Amino acid sequence: MTGPRPYVVLFVALSSAASFPAGMTVAARPIADPPPSAAVPKPRSPGALPASRTSAAVPAGPPNFADVVERLNTAVVNIDAASRGGRERRQVDESADSREFGVPHQGSGSGFVIDRDGFILTNHHVIEDADRITVTLADGRALRGTLVGSDPAIDVALLRVSGAGPLPEAPLGNSDELRVGEWVCAIGNPLGYVHSVTVGVVSFIGRKLFDASLDDYIQTDAAINLGNSGGPLINARGEVIGINAAISSRANNIGFAVPINQAVAILEQLKTRGRVSRGFIGVTLIDVNADLQRSLGLSVSRGALVQDVRADSPAERAGIRPYDVILTVDGREIWTNEELIRDISGRLPGTSARLELLRGDRREAAQVKLTERPRLDAADEPSPLPRRPADPPPDDPTLGLSVREVDAVLAKRMDLPASVQGLLVMRVDPAAASFVPAMRRGFVIMEVNRQPVRTAGDLQRLLAAAHTGDVLAFYGYDPAVRQRGIVMATVDGR
Repeated sequence: MTGPRPYVVLFVALSSAASFPAGMTVAARPIADPPPSAAVPKPRSPGALPASRTSAAVPAGPPNFADVVERLNTAVVNIDAASRGGRERRQVDESADSREFGVPHQGSGSGFVIDRDGFILTNHHVIEDADRITVTLADGRALRGTLVGSDPAIDVALLRVSGAGPLPEAPLGNSDELRVGEWVCAIGNPLGYVHSVTVGVVSFIGRKLFDASLDDYIQTDAAINLGNSGGPLINARGEVIGINAAISSRANNIGFAVPINQAVAILEQLKTRGRVSRGFIGVTLIDVNADLQRSLGLSVSRGALVQDVRADSPAERAGIRPYDVILTVDGREIWTNEELIRDISGRLPGTSARLELLRGDRREAAQVKLTERPRLDAADEPSPLPRRPADPPPDDPTLGLSVREVDAVLAKRMDLPASVQGLLVMRVDPAAASFVPAMRRGFVIMEVNRQPVRTAGDLQRLLAAAHTGDVLAFYGYDPAVRQRGIVMATVDGR
């Protein structure tokens, strides 16, 4: 499955990097501001748990992080990753986007020991393209680290050191039991200040940053800085519940961590194969909620509605279409699109899944043979938008949308697929009575509540028939992510 690929706002990845002889740079990853959404309970991640997984009782009274840090500090390590150069390496900061070739690099981050035999968890971006990895233990010993495996999709890497004897290990908790507002602390090596400790709370669970179809980040206000990448996020019971991974470039108290359950679920594959394979069917999904059910006239109030089907994907070969609602996988009920994504991603490519679909008013079955989930590359450049329409676009005072009919010239200029026909959104008025926050310039409206829209007159007729409180489902194509999707709006007559 795929999701929108955000590309606008720069966030900073938490490893510090030095370039010789150019000096310090900041490694960054592009992320769009995540939209506000409600946290929902997450199903437990699949996979065997390490022996160090614990389930201690919640301590009574305020958490004592001094005791927590005293127990775990010895399991936290510093990681230095050096590259000889010879490969193209991307450098990004908040004001520049450049590439260097053949220049040696050295970066640093954090990690933590997960068993006494020397296995260490950290971030993929900390050790990416490294020719030499050095792990410095809490007692000062510097050891050569070996990359066992890594997963760029969720930014996790597994290292191992040998010859150090039994090592103190960090107990792993259950991130599915984490709650917003819960106290947490972070240990790492920010800006080279080794074994620094900061304390805060969980601000949000399930934040989407890079890949909306897979991300499940824990957001925290515990102070996290460059060099904290790969270090543990720890609960009040002294259990690791996350791997610190990213911070906002526009704030100093918004950090993000990979849930430990996501890392635990892939450990066996990292140990045995060095990489992670995930099942893939090739659809873009949206949850069925009350508004979507009402606007599309659905007979169900749960499930994952298909917005788009990737060409030549398992879903297309199985006959799955937009507007299909996936209700079950191998007989197990699906309530949200995240449940479906977790289920399919947890299966191996080459296996099959039986999906039950609602298509119109009929229930149908589809047998899908999974393929390998493709790696999410950097977002494609958005299609260029015309600066000015040839003719003044019609304005809709209710929704605040200014649109232009897509003709052959405009479609060619924007490189739109031949099947995309409709109205291009030229402007969105935020002061309109029924302002649609999710709508943006460049979206091509193809249908409204399943009714085709080809001309401005079509849109005007549909909007004129809507009453205050009616919910509209705008189905169309977003050139920024090159996918079809649904944008919801409620008519406000004020």
